[in-house]
Amino acid sequence: MTELGAVAWPPAPIRTERLVLRESEARDRAAFIELFASPEVGTYLGGPRPRDELERAVPEVPGRRPGLFVVELDGAMIGTVTLERRDAERPGHIRPDAEEAELGYMFLPEAWGRGYAAEACAAALDWCADALPGEPVVLNTQTANDRSMRLAAKLGFTEVERFEEFGAEQWFGVRSSVTPYG
Repeated sequence: MTELGAVAWPPAPIRTERLVLRESEARDRAAFIELFASPEVGTYLGGPRPRDELERAVPEVPGRRPGLFVVELDGAMIGTVTLERRDAERPGHIRPDAEEAELGYMFLPEAWGRGYAAEACAAALDWCADALPGEPVVLNTQTANDRSMRLAAKLGFTEVERFEEFGAEQWFGVRSSVTPYG
């Protein structure tokens, strides 16, 4: 993944009805470790990583890079939303030169099923539509990930293709920046 391009980063925090999307801070470190160590979160992402390895590897201020939003609820991190360029070497593209903007997200299991991912992703997509007018956004998920498939549909992504990657069938979709959320 590469940076989005000529986008001012970090943007001002984005506030939704219940959430704040903001840049990572040192206070988020424990939540980042929990995300990557969680067996539930890792189910469709190659599995959990060992907690002791993460304790050594995760920097004091994790995830501080353009395109990564921490999703905060009541002052605590509950997940992340990313907008980054899709690697040209990976399958699944809608442009001949590749490197489309790609939406990614991870949420702690205790935040699942409450609409937080849809709310946070919609806010990030709105920000992207303003920051990169006319730019389509792509999304890739395993077809076995029912929750992610439902979220993609709710956010207005439409299927472009399916392919095998990482030993599983992948769903690849696109969302035009003019597609309304709701």
